[in-house]
Amino acid sequence: MLTTHSSMVTYSRRCTWTCLLVINIMWLLLRGSVSCAFSTSLYIRFDKFSDAILLLGFKQTKSDYSLFIQGSGASFVALLVCVDDIIVTSASSSLIDSLKVHLNNVFKLKDLGPLRYFLGLELTRSSTRIFLSQRHYALQLIEDTGFLATKPCPLPMDPNIKLSASDGKLLDDPSVYRRLIGRLLYLTISRPDITFTVHKLSQFMAAPHTTHLAAVHSLIRYLKGCPGQEILLNPTKSFQLRAFADADWGSCFDSRKSTTGFCIFLGDSLVSWKAKKQSTIFRSSTEAEYRALAATVSEIVWISHLLTALQILVPLRLFYFVIIKLQFILLLTLSYIFHEQTRHIELDCHFVRDKVLDDMEKKRW
Repeated sequence: MLTTHSSMVTYSRRCTWTCLLVINIMWLLLRGSVSCAFSTSLYIRFDKFSDAILLLGFKQTKSDYSLFIQGSGASFVALLVCVDDIIVTSASSSLIDSLKVHLNNVFKLKDLGPLRYFLGLELTRSSTRIFLSQRHYALQLIEDTGFLATKPCPLPMDPNIKLSASDGKLLDDPSVYRRLIGRLLYLTISRPDITFTVHKLSQFMAAPHTTHLAAVHSLIRYLKGCPGQEILLNPTKSFQLRAFADADWGSCFDSRKSTTGFCIFLGDSLVSWKAKKQSTIFRSSTEAEYRALAATVSEIVWISHLLTALQILVPLRLFYFVIIKLQFILLLTLSYIFHEQTRHIELDCHFVRDKVLDDMEKKRW
């Protein structure tokens, strides 16, 4: 994100560092912090930092500009930047030590030791696994809202509740609702189980009502029952991508738009997930799920580029699976035959067909 002052604050994508952790579970993982002495604001002059890294022989990846790589094989080093925090990973401790010396000569580098905390996440590491959680953050949220002594809810949201923009009474102070949603959105970094619910509740931030706040409180009570829910990252020898995609057709009672949902696994590790309201109203669930499939394949293509940058050999043919459940979606994806019922679907969805023809995907249903 460039500003008018040629400064940049880099926010690496969640999928970037989850993939980096999965690939390098057995490697050294260190964290550092760069001083902002060369910037008078909280914004890091990322252009200056990247120039210094590039002079050391690193390459900036095209899939994520906050990720820098150098070398190959046993001499491979990856450096990930997020604002003023840095993650460095490599199989060679001498390469990491050399990099720290070079960085410290240019910037005021603070060595924070082995990676245990990053962006508010708690990282627990065994000999073969990594666990990610936001337990402390979740407990602080529960305590601040006064729900520590309440009975937990079994689900993030009651499936029988149908929320709309006009339900209940307007809140006297909508900022309370907005602050809670902001904190919950940050919690979705490590909590795919609440992603759909938080996405749904975030749609009412403009004019929140009492029913919406009650749903937020119900979600916090759900967190009370599992504040330390973790993501397990396992080592894998087969870097196969598997995805599950679906759509909740017409789920928005105000706009009648559908919601896309997907999750993507690298080996056995969950690395990407999303819930998002679609931009178009569709006449059938088939059309909504077709757009969800397009969004999923788009994410998978980006992840494949990221893995290539990280020197992971991705098979050229049939390198990922997309799990779909409807025969109609399969036929729509594989067929170029003109259909009166689907002629209005935007062209950006149809790139899925090109991926099929390129032998880049295999579907199971």
